[in-house]
Amino acid sequence: MATIYESARQYEDWLKAQLHGDVVEQDLAKKHDKMRESPFVFLRATYWRWAETILCVCPDLADGTQVLAVGDIHLENYGTWRDVDGRLAWGVNDFDEAAEMPYGLDLVRLAASALLGGGKRGLTDEEICAAILDGYRQGLQAPRPVVLDRDTQWLRELVVVSEAERAKFWKKMAAVKGKRVPERYLTAIANAMPEPRLSIKTAQRVAGTGSLGRPRWVGIADWRGAPVVREAKALVTSAWCRAQGTRNCEVRAGEIANGRFRPLDPWYRIVDDVVVRRLSPNNRKIEAEKRKSTLFTHDMLQTMGFELANVHLGTAERRDAIKRDLKMRKRGWLTANARQASDATMQEYKDWKAS
Repeated sequence: MATIYESARQYEDWLKAQLHGDVVEQDLAKKHDKMRESPFVFLRATYWRWAETILCVCPDLADGTQVLAVGDIHLENYGTWRDVDGRLAWGVNDFDEAAEMPYGLDLVRLAASALLGGGKRGLTDEEICAAILDGYRQGLQAPRPVVLDRDTQWLRELVVVSEAERAKFWKKMAAVKGKRVPERYLTAIANAMPEPRLSIKTAQRVAGTGSLGRPRWVGIADWRGAPVVREAKALVTSAWCRAQGTRNCEVRAGEIANGRFRPLDPWYRIVDDVVVRRLSPNNRKIEAEKRKSTLFTHDMLQTMGFELANVHLGTAERRDAIKRDLKMRKRGWLTANARQASDATMQEYKDWKAS
């Protein structure tokens, strides 16, 4: 197996080929630096490596029921948005690496991210995994979109946007320096605006961790008394397909994001391998570093597991097959695999940091 350094070079060569050379080199350099920050950030930044190694690290996951899965799931891949009726929704909010794979990989990666994330707030490894698995089982039994306007009050109170956070977001948008955007992204942004022919200020945007290096643009327009913001980001085939040698693998982000047990995001769309979404104080991810006191609780981890079941059941009826597989697995299987995965990630993080 290639070393982490060789793997990174090979993946970035592949990424450049997929994007026909349209990569942001300074963002790749930024990613390399971020990979030294912590094991959790390293995990977020290196899904391609996870896809290459996880079935060697956790071979008993290979024969699990296949689902259209998130792939790059972790504690920070959850957030909020407004649905088509204006309701506040919560759930997985990044599907760039979605692909068909054994369902257990999503559970193990989410659990491993919690083991690596620090700030466990008194929860043991067993308790973290039990909460995730309990929520997943509940979701299999009775899947439903997580809408916060009436139900799940405790979660709404945790994710509500403070005035300080709201002011910070708009201050950041006001500071954007305009830059000419390639036509492909400009068209995607303009078509996602609430009205045609608005005057749009565009600029490159640096955000995320694993997607650093892919072109990402933001467009801001004034509309009926206030600014509106859209983001456009390049998509490529999932790194899972690359690692598994799957031929003719398509981008599946739109399909999984609009699964039947998800509150529909009316601004989320994919055209010409560009994903466009609305940015606002209410359309955002929940950051682990800022929310350790709320992410590392039994209720939150349980709800994350519940949402994974919503996603896995949203595009095909796999409930009975997943239940049969879960029933056959040994007690403690999730904890054992999450520890193996987190240990392997920790070792490669140390190797990268030492370089």
